[in-house]
Amino acid sequence: MRVLIVGCGYVGLPLGAELVRLGHEVCGVTRSDQNHAALKSHSVQPFSADISQRPDLDKLPLPFDWVVNTVSSSKGGVEEYKQVYWQGTRNLIDWLASAPPKKFVYTSSTSVYGQTDGSQVKESSTAEPASETGRVLAATEKLLLDAAREKKFPAVILRVAGIYGPERGHLFLQYLKDEARIPGRGERLLNMIHRADLVNCIIAALKNGHAGEVYNAVDDEPVPQIHFFRWLSETLGKNMPPFGDEPVLAGRKRSVTHKKVLNRKLKAELGYQFKYPTFRQGYTAEIQRMQDAGLL
Repeated sequence: MRVLIVGCGYVGLPLGAELVRLGHEVCGVTRSDQNHAALKSHSVQPFSADISQRPDLDKLPLPFDWVVNTVSSSKGGVEEYKQVYWQGTRNLIDWLASAPPKKFVYTSSTSVYGQTDGSQVKESSTAEPASETGRVLAATEKLLLDAAREKKFPAVILRVAGIYGPERGHLFLQYLKDEARIPGRGERLLNMIHRADLVNCIIAALKNGHAGEVYNAVDDEPVPQIHFFRWLSETLGKNMPPFGDEPVLAGRKRSVTHKKVLNRKLKAELGYQFKYPTFRQGYTAEIQRMQDAGLL
């Protein structure tokens, strides 16, 4: 397949490398030239474009069999979310109208679910996010689902949980720096996915995903914060964090939710089997990697 990956960063770059390994021809889009060397080192052909600017897309060499949008807002606020996600997606749909791909996969977020009662959440559950950025992501999903229904645009949406892996995992990194706090009684549920599993979920969606469908990309075990920290404490031989308020993050984009996101549809319809089915396997691998590198 000829594949275009929009947003070759933390997820897009290893996705490109894996698709190349599987024998596909891969082009990668970044907003600047500074990541081109990294793409070339993985045999991904680099291009620079800002998808929020429609003319930029005309520089890219259509057609593509598969298109994946893993673009990131670069920690921006609501306006950047609107430009990068909503406007960028609108531009991609328009640009691809002349040469539709066989499949278009978009990585959204489980932050579109606003549940705060600890309930189980599946793809058909209410998606009414409290945060403004979450509402932008929900509006972006609607663009794609409308295009799938009205224009037969082959969009598949992955609602991605909190990504962890090399150099990523907010609470884990806080814990290593002795900056973590357990809010309340530590009951709030964490929903996670290892980057390696997300890469392979995207590939499964490209192969087996149904146009116009949404899939939760999350591992098998939502875990209360206190259980997560207790496991880290026992594994690393390090004290538990103190109880207290969560550190307030400047410009926090996600509202605080409490929900158990389910992955049954992903596993049933895409046939995906997780490499790291729970945080225990994933963080065991990450801890081993850091120890081997002398970082722990």
